[in-house]
Amino acid sequence: MSWAALEQRAREVVERCRAAGVRLAVAEACTGGLIAASLTGVPGSSAVLERGLVPYSNESKEELLGVPRELFVAHGAVSPEGVRAMAEGLLARAPVQLTLAETGIAGPTGGTPSKPVGLVFLAVARQDAPTVVERHVFPGDRDAVRHGAAVRGLELILEQLGRET
Repeated sequence: MSWAALEQRAREVVERCRAAGVRLAVAEACTGGLIAASLTGVPGSSAVLERGLVPYSNESKEELLGVPRELFVAHGAVSPEGVRAMAEGLLARAPVQLTLAETGIAGPTGGTPSKPVGLVFLAVARQDAPTVVERHVFPGDRDAVRHGAAVRGLELILEQLGRET
């Protein structure tokens, strides 16, 4: 997808959240703030985006989001369990109705046979709803993986708001 597609998804998220009265927060370990940057590029986003965190290290995920250290030992930071804990931890700590978290391996190094470069986990936590977790392997270089994760993260928010993408 193009950068224009990322900007369009961000506009849609801001519009849908404003219409629904939903405030959101994001925790971006792999995209490094790309999702928050795309949202803040939309006029009026301050009515929607409450906060954006870039918890890159395990220590920051533990400190800012309450992800238990034992989870990293058992499953690793890049795992469905890890991203679920990130999204739910952010929801518990921020005055919002919806959170998006992501973690992954953007490359070009760091991949293993079981966790290849391009692997990204996304999670959306919402008050009074089950947390949704997705696994993706995005193709391409580091920028393509980060871009793919950001676009899919915004689409996942839209889906949780009831819009088909």
